Amino acid sequence: MNFSEIDAGPVWLSLQLAGATVILLLIAGTPLAWWLAHTRSRWRTCTEALVALPLVLPPTVLGFYLLIAFGPHGWLGGPVKAVTGSALSFTFWGLVLASTLYSLPFVVQPLQNAFETVGRAPLEAAWTLGASRWDAFFTVASPMALRGYVTAAVLGFAHTLGEFGVVLMVGGNIPGQTKVVSIDIYDRVETLDFASAHWLSAGLLLFSFVVLVFVYTVNRRLPIRI
Repeated sequence: MNFSEIDAGPVWLSLQLAGATVILLLIAGTPLAWWLAHTRSRWRTCTEALVALPLVLPPTVLGFYLLIAFGPHGWLGGPVKAVTGSALSFTFWGLVLASTLYSLPFVVQPLQNAFETVGRAPLEAAWTLGASRWDAFFTVASPMALRGYVTAAVLGFAHTLGEFGVVLMVGGNIPGQTKVVSIDIYDRVETLDFASAHWLSAGLLLFSFVVLVFVYTVNRRLPIRI
């Protein structure tokens, strides 16, 4: 088996999926993490539990309920189909939304920890100097939480890249649309093409190791600026 014989389509689709998911997670996860880090609401514990749910919930369970929700008669897929003519299930953007929910804790939790470490004192100092809340967030809190942003983005990307259960349930196995690298590995094992499966699996293994080394290195060498 030659490495050049491996179809690059699923790999490229996986990279697109991971990239789109991380962007969406950083946009939606940052305000959620900020709220969790500073709120005193009684709903904080329940919200934290919902965010962490994908960590303990079997991916097939989450994928099953998302498949129902994204289907042509689902509460989300139905309105989307009425507008676009196509439901979210078995589509790339359906995979993006499913991956966003599945990788949510890998982005929100590092950001929440970073915001909690920053605390309110630097923000209050900025407010007393005339900075608005938005200005204080973008010029004070965000730079001080840079380590959390890097960790969140890298872990979210890597976790999305290695998804299997959720993407299989929601996206199926459509070449060029929803067939990501983890599904490709499964297909090759089923057809006893172990050589190709080995190349793809080894690539993901190496990538995951490099990601973890990078995260640990960043956490040690990029101190929070106080």
